[in-house]
Amino acid sequence: MDPVETVRRAYDAIGEDYHRWSHADPTRIAYVTRLAARLPEGSLVLELGCGPGDPATRLLSESHRVVGVELSWGQLEIARVKAPRAALVQADMTRLAVRPGSVDAIASFFALGHLPSAAHAPLLTSFGTWLKPGGVLVTTAPLHAGEGYEDEWLGEPTFFGGIGHDATIAALEAGGLTIESVERLGDEENGVFDWITATKDRG
Repeated sequence: MDPVETVRRAYDAIGEDYHRWSHADPTRIAYVTRLAARLPEGSLVLELGCGPGDPATRLLSESHRVVGVELSWGQLEIARVKAPRAALVQADMTRLAVRPGSVDAIASFFALGHLPSAAHAPLLTSFGTWLKPGGVLVTTAPLHAGEGYEDEWLGEPTFFGGIGHDATIAALEAGGLTIESVERLGDEENGVFDWITATKDRG
């Protein structure tokens, strides 16, 4: 089984069900609102794993230029309706080519948890390369290391992976980011994650 293809098929099949399940999450809305407010108007935001484009893509694109990257064509079709002002790209985030120092902010909510463990550190380290000096990262990350397939998640088989708190922080710092805050938030039913805010040194 291929983890990437498994995740893509799952989100294609879930379709609108995922949007209905996730779009009203108050924690994500709070983080997105704070990110949007701290950026100068018109900032370039790269959102990795934008899903159905709501709430993060939609809210961020109200005042900023947003490029939403998503693996699932089915989710992108929904995002085109929910966040029509955003530029949307179908791609595997681990193979994304981004010009160094080109984006003002990176946002990614729950997408890292679908990556194979070996993909986490290289991607996290690259965030510091992609961001401009003073740029901001807001992301969620799995608390624990490990990976595997689940037979059913929102009705579909999918894949989850992570490297844990310490390795995640180390990878971000290795990329030149300074951790501003880490909050451990969530619940037993939907999962608990590290909610991380980090910045790239202006120097």
